Amino acid sequence: MTRYASIWFPFLLSEHAIRKQPELREVPFVLASRKKGRMVIDASSKLATQKGIFSGMVLADCKALFPELEMLESEPGKNEKLLLALAEWCIRYTPFVATDFPDGLLLDTSGCTHLWGGESAYIETIKEKMKSFGYTVSIAIADTIGMAWGIARYSPQNIVPEKKQYEALKSLPANALRLNPIILSKLKKLGLKRIDSFIGMPRESLRRRFGPELPLRIGQALGQELELIVPIKPVEPYMERLYCLEPISTATGITIALEQLLQTLCTRLESEGLGLRKATFSAYRIDGDIQQIEIGTGHPSRNTVHLFKLFEHKIATLEPSLGFELFVLEAPTTEPVSEEQAVIWNALNQNDKKIAELIDRITARKNTNVISRFLATEHYWPERSVKEAEPLWEKATVEFRSDLPRPIHLLSKPEIVQVTAVLPDNPPLFFRYKGKIHTVSKSDGPERIEQEWWISDGLYRDYYCVEDTEGARYWLFRSGPYEKEQPQWFLHGFFA
Repeated sequence: MTRYASIWFPFLLSEHAIRKQPELREVPFVLASRKKGRMVIDASSKLATQKGIFSGMVLADCKALFPELEMLESEPGKNEKLLLALAEWCIRYTPFVATDFPDGLLLDTSGCTHLWGGESAYIETIKEKMKSFGYTVSIAIADTIGMAWGIARYSPQNIVPEKKQYEALKSLPANALRLNPIILSKLKKLGLKRIDSFIGMPRESLRRRFGPELPLRIGQALGQELELIVPIKPVEPYMERLYCLEPISTATGITIALEQLLQTLCTRLESEGLGLRKATFSAYRIDGDIQQIEIGTGHPSRNTVHLFKLFEHKIATLEPSLGFELFVLEAPTTEPVSEEQAVIWNALNQNDKKIAELIDRITARKNTNVISRFLATEHYWPERSVKEAEPLWEKATVEFRSDLPRPIHLLSKPEIVQVTAVLPDNPPLFFRYKGKIHTVSKSDGPERIEQEWWISDGLYRDYYCVEDTEGARYWLFRSGPYEKEQPQWFLHGFFA
């Protein structure tokens, strides 16, 4: 059964201001902004509310009634920023958290409350945490979003038993249905202040008199109409969570938590024939701070030992302070593991396994740019005959040429060299490269490579494989023929 929790912050902005300026705790104050040429109250503190001052009132009128009232200027969009931050913090209680502007949050608590000992303990835990942050909250849990929203704001109870929405809804005021002010005003004029005074009326009658919103809201509260919410963070299909009875502040404790989560996640991936390509380990600190470390793999992997080694050296970057109370491991990127890939982890292929693990460890410690792999492409022009593999384990579709010599290191851009050669087509006798003169002792060529006319125009190249007196081997070419002007020579690669 799906269950929802609604968290209401009646003094969100004012209590945030008190957190920044504790001296305001004992002072009635409001936050206001200019609207249509006059200052209008956006939020009032608890003490100001007790004086009868509420949001929407004109500041000048309130100051006339209560001259001691303090005023702070509102920051545009502040409540949205606060709710987003609080929603992210609440992910420790459920992976599905949504903002409910302007002053609330919505949580899908299905399958989560038992981890805290039930719904009552779940609510009290959140309340105590919010209280420690300086926020007053009202929380309710029910089968529907609308029911939880209304109970949190207009009822002293905080838990509606399963399938008991109708009984709970009847005792609430009409405001608990999230209706617009025009409909509420019409209901009030007719004396329909409580929901039980009109909930039994035919829906068609309510629709004709008050429009479609009223029957829709009743249906949503009772679970008869669909209502969807969008979480602030998409819930990853492959996510494991580990709650801590006591805050964890040691590297040993973090290591044990990570190993346990990896074991659980990899067991699930194996049952579904998948391996992860990217994983994120999140640690939620008791003071609200959230810290993350990430890894990536070249091949889809579900080898817990290998994956832990990728995370291991990053554990030291986590700062537990007073301790972590929740750990979450997510695999946002997964891929099917074919039989061919699965063989990598068999004992019969230890060499392949070691190479794959070594590459993953290097990229985890440095970055993904420290290792490159190149594949052959269907081009004769040397610069176009190879490409970088993306991803690293991209399968080759073309074999490298083996009928003609090619350098093991091909320069991305040929470099000009000065050459002494016998005309017209003899190989170089000497060449100068980076200020050093190389005497050629052996040579092979020329191999003529024409421009690919369907791609670009230009001179042909005559390539020579040459070896100098020190035994180093180079790939040189002459651009075009000898004519009136001397053609240029270039160094394009190095042989082993």
